[in-house]
Amino acid sequence: MLKLDQIHQGDCVELMKQMDDGSVDLAFADPPFNIGYDYDVYEDRMPVDHYLQWSNQWISEVHRVLKDDGTFWLAIGDEFAAELKIESQKVGFHCRNWVIWYYTFGVNCKYKFTRSHAHLFYFVKDPDHFVFNADDPDVRVPSARQLVYGDRRANPKGRLPDDTWILRPQDLAEGFAEDEDTWYFPRVAGTFKERAGFHGCQMPEQLLGRIIRACSRPGEVVLDPFSGSGSTAVVAKKLSRKSIALEMSADYASRGQQRLDETRPGDPLVGASDPKRSAPSTSKGRRLADKAKKPKKKQTTAVATPSMFDDASPDT
Repeated sequence: MLKLDQIHQGDCVELMKQMDDGSVDLAFADPPFNIGYDYDVYEDRMPVDHYLQWSNQWISEVHRVLKDDGTFWLAIGDEFAAELKIESQKVGFHCRNWVIWYYTFGVNCKYKFTRSHAHLFYFVKDPDHFVFNADDPDVRVPSARQLVYGDRRANPKGRLPDDTWILRPQDLAEGFAEDEDTWYFPRVAGTFKERAGFHGCQMPEQLLGRIIRACSRPGEVVLDPFSGSGSTAVVAKKLSRKSIALEMSADYASRGQQRLDETRPGDPLVGASDPKRSAPSTSKGRRLADKAKKPKKKQTTAVATPSMFDDASPDT
């Protein structure tokens, strides 16, 4: 078994072979998309059949090391989203959600529409036996009944988010958070405080936090076979989970380990955690929540008295 709370450097398939069967509670993987991205040691341009064969290998290892009630989340781009969903099902995973994460700060394109989304697949090993913390208040979000209409019949505990997660930072100057029926999370742009600075494909802590809170319990083990900047291990530690992270690049592994060593359980996640009030406007152009905060102007009544019109005071 690999050491916990450690970023292990090496090939993820070979490293996972050193792990025991059923030793992990949750796995999150953000593998190379096979689109020619410039990593420091990995060549991100395989022939399609080689890429799919390799994907089947590492996904099979993830399936083996997960517990029977374990969960697997896969982040992938358009090019191979459908194919990797099929490869995951081939090895025995059951898909519960195909989540779309929409973001701005995407890469501007000249000859096609700008890409502004990624795919997040939520898989389980056993469709009848898995961890999903539906009542965790940090997983739930306010409903439209609460935010838009101020309906007292709304469940005060909110609702589970839908399967489209959206970022629109221009809608909330002070941060990023969830909308009524979408998820707003930042793509970690170069100017963001959250940016580790050494890896270009960094996952947002709040997005990882939602997944880890929903699909694992404190003290359980989270696996990331493509650690990159180390964010999954960092968020797991902040949320009092254990982690095993794997990374091919010695440089990324070293820098990610430094981030992890500087993290303490209970540290806040980077990014806003409060639900965003990006609900539809009312007919007068303001949301109910905004209206409630707008102070009412006090009405004053002037009373005329004789002294207001006399040139001399009563004492003269």
